[in-house]
Amino acid sequence: MAERAGLQVYTIPEERSKFKTWQVPPPFKSDLAIPSDVSPFSHHLLVTASFGRILPNSLLNLFLPTRRLNVHPSLLPAYRGAAPIQHALIDGQQETGAVPESATFRTLRDSLAVTGGQLLVSVLRDILAGKDTRTPQPEDPDAPRAPLITAEHSKIDFRTMTAARIVGTHRAISHQKPVTTMLKIGRTLQLHNPSVFTGQHSDIESHLPVEGAATYHPPTKTLVVRCAENTYLRVPEVRQQDRRLLNAKQWWNGVTLGMRLTEGTEGPVHFIPFDSTSAIKH
Repeated sequence: MAERAGLQVYTIPEERSKFKTWQVPPPFKSDLAIPSDVSPFSHHLLVTASFGRILPNSLLNLFLPTRRLNVHPSLLPAYRGAAPIQHALIDGQQETGAVPESATFRTLRDSLAVTGGQLLVSVLRDILAGKDTRTPQPEDPDAPRAPLITAEHSKIDFRTMTAARIVGTHRAISHQKPVTTMLKIGRTLQLHNPSVFTGQHSDIESHLPVEGAATYHPPTKTLVVRCAENTYLRVPEVRQQDRRLLNAKQWWNGVTLGMRLTEGTEGPVHFIPFDSTSAIKH
């Protein structure tokens, strides 16, 4: 849009390390740096949104404190960090602006982008009119953080994670990393499109005696897995390591003896934690 408007556009280096030595463009070139006893230009404005880099003071000081704006998709100080949308979904938050029940990272990102853009325009208009106000951000050492998403976030532990938290994790990071569990045979299993099982499950409860036990449930055509706090997860599709995506029935038909909770040809499968020593490499 800036290019269409005939504005000069500068692009920062893609490599993070090179940004540290990046020379800012005119009128901010280092050889034209503003002396320490001269205030920055009052008509210049700094706006950042999902910038992904730490701005050093040498750059921040080129702008007046009242002319620095950052659009952040969470209610600060909560979820400060690289992945605020993802962690709000993982934690099951109902508000970060607003979180629809079926929100995924992509849908929430797009709706927050519109809301954030509208808010930015509103604030800019107030600045131009001299009507802008500022509220100091509260210090809250217990506010949840939002670190960068890694492969560890995709690893499911049914002993500690409820069905709702697993679904929240899927909604938050499946665009990057499918949520994954471990089979007793030492192979991983991706869980695709999981949902909380809210139906009557008294008969299933006795059949799944421990967290991580799973069985095929014909009425819903899904795998049903027992999770923490006596909650249950439905999984319609899975992908075993080095294999293609299958529906639950197709995968269940190929279950081997070594995957089951106990020895024998019947009974539930057991998904184990990644730190378990009972995984046998085949």
